Amino acid sequence: MPQADLVFTGGPVLTLDPARSRATSLAVTGDRITAVGHDEVRELIGPGTEVVDLAGRLLLPGFQDAHVHAVGGGAELAECDLTASADVAEYLARIRAYAEAHPDREWVTGGGWSMESFAGGLPTRQLLDSVVPDRPVLLSNRDHHGAWANTRALELAGLTAGTPDPADGRIEREADGTPSGMLQEGATGLVSRLVPASTAEDRLAGLLRAQRLLHSLGVTGWQDALLGSFNGMADPSDAYLTAAKDGSLTARVTGALWWDRERGAEQIAELVDRREQLTSGLFRAGSVKIMQDGIAENFTAAMTAPYLDGCGCATGNTGLSFVDPEALRGYVTELDALDFQVHFHALGDRAVREALDAIEAAVAANGRRGNRHHLAHLQVVHPTDLPRFAALGAIANIQPLWAAHEPQMDELTIPFLGEERAAWQYPFGSLLRSGATLAAGSDWPVSSPNPLEGIHVAVNRRDPESPDGKVFCPEERIDLLSALTAYTAGAAHVNGHDDAGSLASGHLADLVVLDRDVLTAPADEIAEARVERTYVGGRLVYEA
Repeated sequence: MPQADLVFTGGPVLTLDPARSRATSLAVTGDRITAVGHDEVRELIGPGTEVVDLAGRLLLPGFQDAHVHAVGGGAELAECDLTASADVAEYLARIRAYAEAHPDREWVTGGGWSMESFAGGLPTRQLLDSVVPDRPVLLSNRDHHGAWANTRALELAGLTAGTPDPADGRIEREADGTPSGMLQEGATGLVSRLVPASTAEDRLAGLLRAQRLLHSLGVTGWQDALLGSFNGMADPSDAYLTAAKDGSLTARVTGALWWDRERGAEQIAELVDRREQLTSGLFRAGSVKIMQDGIAENFTAAMTAPYLDGCGCATGNTGLSFVDPEALRGYVTELDALDFQVHFHALGDRAVREALDAIEAAVAANGRRGNRHHLAHLQVVHPTDLPRFAALGAIANIQPLWAAHEPQMDELTIPFLGEERAAWQYPFGSLLRSGATLAAGSDWPVSSPNPLEGIHVAVNRRDPESPDGKVFCPEERIDLLSALTAYTAGAAHVNGHDDAGSLASGHLADLVVLDRDVLTAPADEIAEARVERTYVGGRLVYEA
């Protein structure tokens, strides 16, 4: 019997394979799993075999992230970082310190601030002017659907009381119409276009920085949700291609090519060319990202009924559909016929319905081609649309970390949705019960890239930082195995890796070792688990 290169023993081993859900030993030869079982696997140990004693630690498939912005997240780690705080004084102190530490930077950029830190979610230019009056500042909020600018940045962009809002965004204004410093959605591009472009070296460094972080969290592969240029964000495609060709890319990456919402079907031929050009090694770009709407907090998520105002009365605003729904059906049908996967940003219930309608049109025209179209975010889903996911084979790409009570939800979302619609938010349990396939992602740097934190919220519907807090829509909780599957087999399925995501003989040896067996620990302690080792194709890429 040939010896294995690597054997894990002393279990537990969680396979997420329905045929054998639990084991205590696993063998790897080359980049593949060659045996899963119990004591009999030890027969594959030879003089050259590396043996890893799990000593009660849990071995499971490597996590995958179905929706992340890895290069952007990695680049932001080197910029002005406002994450992990909601305190305005702390923001200003960090911005001042960053500006003083980088006097050579023409612009102060970065972000990660939370909307709940400011009245109505709207920071002002005057606050930024108080710490950086002489250089332009532009800082994205944590969801990257808006940005905070100082007066100098607005002046350089030529924004005045007379500047009209772009069709896909909004300039927040003071009483006399002067831009206040907050830019929503497409309006951010009016200023971000002036920010000096990142270099190829910057983007590659951002990718490698992100990869180290993601591997440390057990992530072995992901789908980058935006390959292209948008609102001043740099196209990360060159970083992926360089890393794939020189071997420094150690994760399996699927890229979603950006659909330019200012153009139409004429861009499809370019997407075909880019798909061919951007395929090398562990990197491929067979998906197309269509951003159909915005976000609920700034009232740009597309809804079937109007948002409410602060008094609970209906407004005239139902949000934005960035792509005409009728045209969307034609675009998706054509992309599907060319065997592109379509990756939708669909957050409001109208956007979800428009995306499902487009998939339905593609299925009617082309038959079922197995392209694994998926809808990301799914904050509000109308109950009548829940069964359509399974019926159409549309995958629910969920970001579980957002399904919890926290200030942005309680102060800036629920009051403006109303009681009935607020209860339709993040319906993971309903989707699962309706037969939908769940895949999970983080949307990092919008929120934490740690899969264990997302799994914790999917199971508990509570923020890990508030273990005694109120449960958010408790009927939408899912069980731990389903949550783990969404981050492994579900995300691997979306990312096109059918031989990853579960531990079975012949599958890729993409593996993660946790410091404890989360299946036997209390549910409210899931987020406390830590990754000790991560392997991609049998190669150790992270060790604590």
